[in-house]
Amino acid sequence: MPRIHFLDVTNRDGVQTARTGLSKFGKTMVNFYLGRLGVAQSEIGFPFLFHEVPYVRAQVALAEAGAFGDLRLSGWCRAVAGDVVASAPLGLAHYNLSISTSDQMLRNKFRGKFDRAAVIAEMAGAVRAAKEAGVATVGVNAEDGSRTDFAFLTDFALAAKEAGADRLRYCDTIGGETPGRIGERFAKLASAVGMPVETHCHNDLGMAVANSVAGALGDLEAGLDAWVNTCVNGIGERSGNADLVSTILALRNGFGVDHELIGDPLDLSWARRFAFWAAYAFGQPLAINQPGVGRNAFAHESGIHADGALKDHKNYELYDEDLLGPYPADWHARTGRVVLTGEYGGMAGFRHVMDGLGVDVVEPDLTFKLVQLCNASTGRPLTDDELRLIATYPRQLALLYPGQLS
Repeated sequence: MPRIHFLDVTNRDGVQTARTGLSKFGKTMVNFYLGRLGVAQSEIGFPFLFHEVPYVRAQVALAEAGAFGDLRLSGWCRAVAGDVVASAPLGLAHYNLSISTSDQMLRNKFRGKFDRAAVIAEMAGAVRAAKEAGVATVGVNAEDGSRTDFAFLTDFALAAKEAGADRLRYCDTIGGETPGRIGERFAKLASAVGMPVETHCHNDLGMAVANSVAGALGDLEAGLDAWVNTCVNGIGERSGNADLVSTILALRNGFGVDHELIGDPLDLSWARRFAFWAAYAFGQPLAINQPGVGRNAFAHESGIHADGALKDHKNYELYDEDLLGPYPADWHARTGRVVLTGEYGGMAGFRHVMDGLGVDVVEPDLTFKLVQLCNASTGRPLTDDELRLIATYPRQLALLYPGQLS
């Protein structure tokens, strides 16, 4: 039976968001939380970029040590064989390779550099290079797929499959899709090419989650697995991407959707901790009405609603808030007298905080230095989950800072 899987792109599309950013340690925490949530795969970044190399090496080491559970790590490259060859030695087993496919992009982005035949040739060469390098799975991204002629999109997907690709990512790059149209296109395209079509939906019309659900159901209609791209808190270019928690909630609780079709072992008890950590780390306040995790997601005031909710919360709530886990109550957020540990702290403060959190620090000197470096890179007090991760995997996290811990 086909299943729905999640491939989160926070560490690639999310960190590209204008007027925001995330440290390499912050990107590591995204992978940590995705692993706790039970998401299948994280697109961790751009392995062909020089400043991503230490980070990628650290992520591979952390994954091998079990820090991310069963989370699969994947890289994003342009559909350029040279990018793939340069990235391969870093050890990522999964890749998505991207190239534009619409006539709009061919005319006004490539401006004559590529025609349709050249786009297919470039993509196929990159896929073959990845497979020859031993990459386990390759997804091919049709950037601006929603504006791509359907016949050409089919030819592009079939050529990708012939070259060895495992999935086609259908990018609604400018967020113009609607649920009925994308569901129909996914069912038709998946049937025609015989491989999963992956959703990548932007929120320019406020329909990224709806389009992601409709696209996934189109895959299932064709008898194939569905892969859904998401970002934490719906961050992403312009108006954002499909929100991770909202999409999970929609597939679990939407009327007429069979939640048992989800193939990932999702654990939403980490949802609030992840959402609030991300708002803190990205410097983007979480909307008060954010589905599931916003402060008002389960708040009632009007007389009729309050009366009904007091009698039985199911009268006015679609799902139980206990599913989403506790709100964070971190050490650094305490009021009154508090001792913190960080970039300029000393060993006494470090030991005080770690003892207070009940953290067993096996390598105190290395862990202390990492706390200082991680705090310096984030520019904000470290959270409880961050401190625990540092204490548990200091040697793997040290790979983030080559030459600084000798």
